[in-house]
Amino acid sequence: MPTRAELSTGEALVGLLEAYGVATIFGIPGVHNVEMYRALPRSKIRHILTRHEQGAGFMADGYARATGKPGVCFTITGPGLTNILTPMGQAWSDSIPMLVISSSLDIGDSAQGRGRLHEMIDQHGAAASVTNLAMRAYTPKDVRDGVARAFANFASRRPRPAYLEIPLDLLKEPAGEGWCPRAIPLPPSPDARLIEAAAKKLQRAEHPLIVLGGGALAAGTPATAIAEKLKAPILTTTAGKGAVRADHPLCLGYRLAHPEIWKMLAASDAILVAGSELSETDFWNNVVIERNLIRIDLDPDVLARPHAAEIAILGDAAQALAGIDGKLKERKVPPPTPMTIGKPEGDRSKLAQVLAAIRQALPEETCIVSDMTQIAYMANELLPIQRPRTWLHPVGFGTLGFALPAGIGAKFGVGEMPAAVIIGDYGIQYTINELGTAAEHKLPLPILLWNNELLSAIHDDMVKKGIQPNAVTLKNPDFQALARAYGAHAEKPASLKALATAIKAALKADGPTLIEMTPRMVAG
Repeated sequence: MPTRAELSTGEALVGLLEAYGVATIFGIPGVHNVEMYRALPRSKIRHILTRHEQGAGFMADGYARATGKPGVCFTITGPGLTNILTPMGQAWSDSIPMLVISSSLDIGDSAQGRGRLHEMIDQHGAAASVTNLAMRAYTPKDVRDGVARAFANFASRRPRPAYLEIPLDLLKEPAGEGWCPRAIPLPPSPDARLIEAAAKKLQRAEHPLIVLGGGALAAGTPATAIAEKLKAPILTTTAGKGAVRADHPLCLGYRLAHPEIWKMLAASDAILVAGSELSETDFWNNVVIERNLIRIDLDPDVLARPHAAEIAILGDAAQALAGIDGKLKERKVPPPTPMTIGKPEGDRSKLAQVLAAIRQALPEETCIVSDMTQIAYMANELLPIQRPRTWLHPVGFGTLGFALPAGIGAKFGVGEMPAAVIIGDYGIQYTINELGTAAEHKLPLPILLWNNELLSAIHDDMVKKGIQPNAVTLKNPDFQALARAYGAHAEKPASLKALATAIKAALKADGPTLIEMTPRMVAG
C-alpha cells in the first residue's frame, strides 16, 4: 500500500474525511470524479449510491438533521453540481451542516470556452449562492485547508452547507504530507453581562414567553427549567419541534402562524428566542417583534435583523439558556391558562384523524421526515413530537420531493431506530427514483403517501385569492405497481385501522413500504 505522501490528492481526501469522523458519503461516481472513489474500497466509509445528485444532497441533509453530524456528498462537474444545488439551497435556508465536494475542470482549462465536458462559466459562483463557505482548491494544501475550514465552521458557527471544488488534474497529483485532522473550535461563549441582563428582564416580567427554533434542539433541558421557574409558555418553530416534549404542560408547540399567538407576542413583556430567525416561514405573515425581545443565536446577522433585539446574545443556545437558568428564581404565580386553538373542520378534520392514526402507530422515537404537502402542513401544528431531531421538514427553501431521499438519509443516520416519511402524491414524483436506493439497501422505511390527486394547498390558495383553480389536478401513476417495480412493498389501506396495521408491519419489513393513503380511508 502506498505511503500517505505517495497517495493522490483524491485518495488522501477520503482518508482525511474518515479521520474527521465521516462514516457515510452519498453520491454518484462519474468520469470527472472517479479519483475521489479510488480509496473508498479500502476505507471504513460507507458510500451510498443514489439515483440522482438531488437525492444525494437530500440524503445528506436528512442524515445531518437526524444525527446532528455533517452530511457529506461527492458530485461531479457541471450537471452534477447543478442537480445538487436545490438540496444545498434547502440546507442553507434551514441551517443544516452539509459538505459538498465536487470536481471541476482542470486548473488551466476552466471556463475558457473550449467545449470541455460539463463546462460552466462559473461553477464556483453557482455553488457560492447557496453556501456560507465556497472554496476552490489549487494545491493539495488547499484541499486539506478546505476540509478543515468546513468542519471548523460546522462546529462553531451557524451550520450551513460548505462547498469544496477540486480540479480534475489536482485530484491526480501526489498528496504530500500533512493530511491529519485539525482541532475543532468551540462556538463562542455568551457574554456573562448579557446573560445577567436577560435573567433580570425575565425575572421581572409578568408575561414571559419562550420561543425555540432549530438552533435550540440541544437546549431542551435548560429551556424547560426556565419555563418551569417562570411559568412561561414555550412556543417552537417548525424546525424547533421536539426541543421540548410536546406533552409538557407549558409547551404550545408550533403555533406561530395563529393570530392568537401574534397577540400573545405583542402582550409579552419578555420574549426569549433561542436559535431562530423568526422568519416569514415561521409566522406565514409579516410579523415583526419590535420590543421586549431577548435573542440567542450563533449568527450575528440573525441578532441584528429583522426583529430588533433589546438583548442580543451571541453564542450556543444550550450554554446561554443554562446560564440564564442558573440566575433565575422560581416565580410564585399560577401557570398560564392553557390556550385552545379551534378544531380542524371539513377536509382538515379528515387529515387530523389520519395524523392521529399515524402518531399512534409510530413509536415516539421515530424520525419522521415530511415534505411540502398539505398533510405535513397540518402535521407541523397537530403532530406531537416528543424528542429532538424526530421531525424533519423543509421549511425555508420549501422544496418538493425532499422527504423521500431525506428520509432515506435519516434512516442511514439513525440505524436501528425507526424512521418514516410523510409525502404528497405530487411531491413524491420529484424524487421517486430514490425508492430504488431504499429497496437496494432493504431499509424498513414506511413511506406515507397522501394521494388526493390534487395540488390541494395551491388549489385552496387560488380560491382564497379569487383565481379560478387551474393546473392543480393531475393524472397520477399506479403508485402500488410503481413501488413494486422498484422492489418495494406497497399497501393501500381502506381504513384508519388498516393504516395503523400497515405502518406497524412496514417498520419490520425487509425493505421500504409505500403506504398509499386517500381521503376515502377516513369514514364520514
